[in-house]
Amino acid sequence: MPDINAGNPVKVEIAVARGDGIGSEIMDAVLHIFDRAGTGLTYRMADMGKAIFEQGFSTGMTPEAKEIIEETGILFKGPMETPKGKGVKSINVTARKVWNTYANKRVFKTLSGVDTLHSRAGIPVDITIVRENIEDTYGGIEHLLTHDVALCRRFITRPGSLQVHRYAFEMARRKGAAKISCGHKANIMKLTDGLFLECFYEVAREYPDLQASDIIVDDLAMKLVTRPDNFEVVVLPNLQGDIISDLCAGLVGGLGFAPSANIGDFVSIFEAVHGTAPDIAGKNMANPTALLLSGIMMLRHLGLSEKAMLIENALLYTLEQGVHTRDFGASPASAVATDKFTEAIISNLGRTPENGKSVSGEPQTRSFRQPEKPASNRILVSPKGGAESIAGVDFFVESEGSPEGLAEIFQKHLPATLRLVTISNRGTQVWPTKSVFTDCINQYRVRVESRDLAPLTQHTCLNYATKIAPDLKICSLEMLMNYGGKQGYSLAQGQ
Repeated sequence: MPDINAGNPVKVEIAVARGDGIGSEIMDAVLHIFDRAGTGLTYRMADMGKAIFEQGFSTGMTPEAKEIIEETGILFKGPMETPKGKGVKSINVTARKVWNTYANKRVFKTLSGVDTLHSRAGIPVDITIVRENIEDTYGGIEHLLTHDVALCRRFITRPGSLQVHRYAFEMARRKGAAKISCGHKANIMKLTDGLFLECFYEVAREYPDLQASDIIVDDLAMKLVTRPDNFEVVVLPNLQGDIISDLCAGLVGGLGFAPSANIGDFVSIFEAVHGTAPDIAGKNMANPTALLLSGIMMLRHLGLSEKAMLIENALLYTLEQGVHTRDFGASPASAVATDKFTEAIISNLGRTPENGKSVSGEPQTRSFRQPEKPASNRILVSPKGGAESIAGVDFFVESEGSPEGLAEIFQKHLPATLRLVTISNRGTQVWPTKSVFTDCINQYRVRVESRDLAPLTQHTCLNYATKIAPDLKICSLEMLMNYGGKQGYSLAQGQ
């Protein structure tokens, strides 16, 4: 057995949050493996999770924990629970967004000894999903426009999309991948997903060595289930990436075998994304594999690739030998406890799997250096592609009247510079043409545009709003913008 403590380990300090439920057990198991493998890591404990919420900290973390994490730049985190029904935000999402960890990296690989439908069929899985981690509907900006209508704002930005795509391409190149795919729904969400897809191909031009392609997300879901071996790296917007990530976890045995990293320029988070399993907490039954794999990703991020290789090969050998906790589907008689599983991995340090693919060829090439803390919030803005102008305005109004009656109200107040273009309900046009079979709710979008196509001013649009306000409840409004001659708004269905 080789000397696992050979060389001078890089001394790196990381923040550790044990988590809730089984979090403490699996975190202790993983840190024990790290220590026995000679990683040289130093741990600073950060108080986060359910107990911190219950102490009155609405963010789910103490100020001291936030300070520790920002000082170290690395958070190694167990599963955490957000109390339900108390009006607080998910601690997991909050942590990712506060520190702008814009790229969520999830690796899904067939593990020898983990029985799945695809392993039985001889179809290998080795997919990395990169999910945009900040924007999309996860902004959580929602409003009730009427008592019947809820609105969620979906943000896709050019700077945010470029960040995650550039990370995905760089990571794909380091991985040695031949191809990278962008999952999207730009056939329906032409502006938001359309912008995400446009940025993908903009970055792709910088990486001619990688074969870049795109695929509609529903088609992607079907193809991942049938032929996952056709994909290497897939990058997606936040919500779609969340769903597809869990689908891929099902391909390799579940969330207990799916590591996760949240990468930012200043702080990165490595965590297990499975639940806290309170029903087995304290019973020495939990499976630390997902957290260990996440920790192995962290070691590589820190430049400790040789230690990562040592531990991963020991884990693969242990699984291959049939050493399993109960969640592998093992019978109670053959399952081992958490501590026994941990000790088995430690005893196998220095071994490599005999049947499955071992990890090799990873010399330590760099050391981790905590980036300098920014003096203030960065403002991410891309160069403008041309002049911008206002073409009109969309009014979102509450009304239980007919589309024709609504049109009369808007036309009554129209100034000479504006014309009524369309009225839609739930995105479908109901004026000037419609079908009587289109059911309507009590919230309409009414679009007015410049009559002679001349640019409008905000003053003209807002002044018109004051004329309408006495007759109708205006829930919200959006200016219709053009940028560099490109239309910055979508049409209604049927328009």
